Amino acid sequence: MTDTSHGYRGDGHLADLLARAGVKRTADEVRALVAGVLAAPPAVDSDAWLVLVGERLPAELTEQLRALKADLADRRPAAGPDHAGRLAAVRGAMARLGLDGFVVPRADEHQGEYVPPRAQRLAWLTGFTGSAGLAVVTKDHAAMFVDGRYTLQVRHEVPETLYAYRHLVDDPLADWVAEALPAGATFGYDPWLHTVGWVEKTRAGLERAGIELVAASANPVDAVWRGQPPAPLAPVVVHDLAFAGAGAADKRAQVAAKLERDGVGAAVLTQPDSIAWLLNLRGGDVACTPLPLSFATIRDDGAVDLFIDRRKLAPGVEAHLGDQVAVRAPEEFGAALDELGRGGRKVLADPATTAAWITDRLTAAGGRIARDADPCALPKACKNAVELDGTRRAHRRDGVAMVRFLAWLSGAAPTGAVSELEAAERLLAFRQEGERFRDLSFETISGAGPNGAIVHYRVSPETSRRLEPGSLYLIDSGAQYLDGTTDVTRTVAIGTPTDEMRERFTLVLKGHIALSTARFPRGTTGSQLDALARLPLWQAGLDYDHGTGHGVGSYLSVHEGPQRISKVPNTVALLPGMILSNEPGYYKTGGYGIRIENLIVVQPAEMPEAERPMLGFEVLTLAPIDRALIAPGLMSAAELDWVDAYHARVRGALSPLLDGPAAAWLAAATEPLAR
Repeated sequence: MTDTSHGYRGDGHLADLLARAGVKRTADEVRALVAGVLAAPPAVDSDAWLVLVGERLPAELTEQLRALKADLADRRPAAGPDHAGRLAAVRGAMARLGLDGFVVPRADEHQGEYVPPRAQRLAWLTGFTGSAGLAVVTKDHAAMFVDGRYTLQVRHEVPETLYAYRHLVDDPLADWVAEALPAGATFGYDPWLHTVGWVEKTRAGLERAGIELVAASANPVDAVWRGQPPAPLAPVVVHDLAFAGAGAADKRAQVAAKLERDGVGAAVLTQPDSIAWLLNLRGGDVACTPLPLSFATIRDDGAVDLFIDRRKLAPGVEAHLGDQVAVRAPEEFGAALDELGRGGRKVLADPATTAAWITDRLTAAGGRIARDADPCALPKACKNAVELDGTRRAHRRDGVAMVRFLAWLSGAAPTGAVSELEAAERLLAFRQEGERFRDLSFETISGAGPNGAIVHYRVSPETSRRLEPGSLYLIDSGAQYLDGTTDVTRTVAIGTPTDEMRERFTLVLKGHIALSTARFPRGTTGSQLDALARLPLWQAGLDYDHGTGHGVGSYLSVHEGPQRISKVPNTVALLPGMILSNEPGYYKTGGYGIRIENLIVVQPAEMPEAERPMLGFEVLTLAPIDRALIAPGLMSAAELDWVDAYHARVRGALSPLLDGPAAAWLAAATEPLAR
């Protein structure tokens, strides 16, 4: 390609520039690197990837690298997908593999919440873009399985002429397959995309129908997906000790000591957030979470093998890792598992998150597998003092953005001219102005009126509604800052709310306060506290169909385990330093949604009279609660005091950081409630 001086001038010119700059990569290698960069989400700094080519690059080379990136981006296909053609192609690939059926989940090799474009096989095949679901394909039939969050979305995105719609929970996959396939059929799965628990459960269900579940030797979707993106290559950087609070060597020693106490020789780490925490690394391979997609093993002496594409390691990372961490190519992972298995060591693998391919490989090599929780999960969840100080600072900056947004919304929304999309974009813009902002922590839920009643609603140009007077608006959003992760939900009255809206909102608020003020003995789990947040709603015959709280990372995943607050039984006790959300809600289908969410952190409770060690919560989130939606007559004096004290704290922390109009709005929004 030979374009103007402002465009890409061809691989020959690039090769010359690389040689003159002393870069030991060919033009083809750089082209492949840039393709991987394009397969990762856009970064806050659009030039951050250039460091993967080299440091202090000449201006002409930098210009050509940017032009190459733009050229490759322009070449990506934009035409609408041929879903019928893709389904037919997959069926052909299945036949060549000797499979009568195949399952296509929304998953990658790490079983993560966010998957890179390369792993979005379900969306490529069916058009479904939700966060949970799977497709099942046989020679003559196909079905799309989603849960209740996506019953409307699936009908909009997935052609009903090609796929039957099924419920992910109410319609067991094995039952559908048993009806679609005869006894003696073979049903395939990609062992990289399912856990051993899924495999065992599904195999048992299919065996009753005489159907064999088999690990496919290749994924039929990959076999026919032309233009499948490469693996993402976002820069992997060191997470500074000023934010991490503990060195990687200390963390490795902590995990190794636990393995040694448990008689485990090594652990396989498949969760990128665990690896990021353990080694004090951060990346950008998937949206909304600073993850470096990778695998690792850690032995009981603290030595780590990190399986990662070296091309995405920024300068200085290998020096940071030190000689106790061996950086190895991803292609070496299988041989390393064989070595662990043959060595006779007991090897830990978390059955909830480890791909079946890994446990199969270990077992085939003669390994003794210990099925237990990821050894990084619990220490990662208990934030140290530096991480907690950082998250407090991050919440102050986030609170400033939220107040500026709510102040703007109070003036703009009553006109009826503001859309859900515009509101979400405006909040993002306020956050982007904050120091240390890196990304959103999840896709913003911006729901007006009936859209707010869809718990995991995702606004799009096709679904975006205007915020109308007399309605409720629910905004659930968060951000990734270098020093912390935020997640906050506020429900706002647009104009004058109805009495029913105020009553339901106040019941949700009472539950929110009950959890915020809870005191509980050490050893208490989140599932034991869940009813506190629901009781006011229960007493009115109401409830909500989601958990009350999830764990939150420190500049990591906004959905972090092992702690949670929900009806689902959980044996993990709450410990000091654990950050959770507190988010009870109420949803009136077709009408409106209500949710009030703050982040809270477990802390020792100051109770001199207590007979045993007690814990409580510190509230991290700083954002006013809409007083127009509160019915004081439904609240106790203690609950009213809590709201006033919380608002006084928000006002005191944020007012000095705001300009005149926003500070004035905040002062009015945090006035004491009427008694």
